[in-house]
Amino acid sequence: MEEFKSGFVAIIGRTNVGKSTLINMLVGEKIAAMANKVQTTRTAIKGIVNRENSQIIFIDTPGIHKPKTKLNNTMIETSFSSIPDADVILFLIEADSKEIGRGDSKILEKIKEANKKTILIINKIDLVEKESLLDLINLYSKEYNFEAIIPISANDAKYKEAILKEIEKNLKAGPAYYDKEEYTDQTLRQLAEETIREKTLMLLDQEVPHGIYIEVEKMKLRKNKQKEEIYDIEATIYCLRNSHKGIIIGKNGTMLKRIGKLSRIDMEKNFGTKVNLKTWVKVKEDWQNQDSIVNKFKQN
Repeated sequence: MEEFKSGFVAIIGRTNVGKSTLINMLVGEKIAAMANKVQTTRTAIKGIVNRENSQIIFIDTPGIHKPKTKLNNTMIETSFSSIPDADVILFLIEADSKEIGRGDSKILEKIKEANKKTILIINKIDLVEKESLLDLINLYSKEYNFEAIIPISANDAKYKEAILKEIEKNLKAGPAYYDKEEYTDQTLRQLAEETIREKTLMLLDQEVPHGIYIEVEKMKLRKNKQKEEIYDIEATIYCLRNSHKGIIIGKNGTMLKRIGKLSRIDMEKNFGTKVNLKTWVKVKEDWQNQDSIVNKFKQN
């Protein structure tokens, strides 16, 4: 019988390269917020893949970007601190890169320091010609001795097996750290907050989304008159200024209703129960520099 393997795999890359899309595809469940905006992921989220002879625990890290606030600094610390602790690194870059930019150079530097087994994942290959892809592979091959280089499109599940097999090859024998039924170590409360934040990111423009954070104030499971289980969830969307509050609420409350409706639909699907969701919007100026809030995003 084949030896059982297990290990922790950190997915690291610049902002907006598709890390959350990739982890959701590999895990097969929606655990990380996905939006075509920078800084979507603020904490290191674990996703768990149980296979016949292995258990792979993925850590989706915040994207590497230029820090402007305490929150930004915390996010970057979270990303880099996951490298030494991981058994394998998935380093994600974009296929249309022509050179190794500042962010990717910084990540490479940290990988070299840690001397970790690393698989280079080149995402968004549908955007480039084969010749420029080969040039990129050649460029990165000279920088580090990668265990493998896998070109993919993170939206396409056909690449999933190749990535998981390559990871499995590079894991050591070890126990299952989580039950077979588990696919994330996030609590339902965290998943609820993540879902509301994703919908807000998706529906709002430019500067507003990254000036928000979500706090679930109440989450209670009860049975309705039909004896069906239902979660009562009350959540507050905090933003940086009054003008943002108006945008989040929208004319006659339409935007907030849309955020709530899309969040509820996703939660019901993920939790397997009905959800009664109530949301409020409050202003909390400069929360990105308040330790009491920023500390919530620190790596445990």
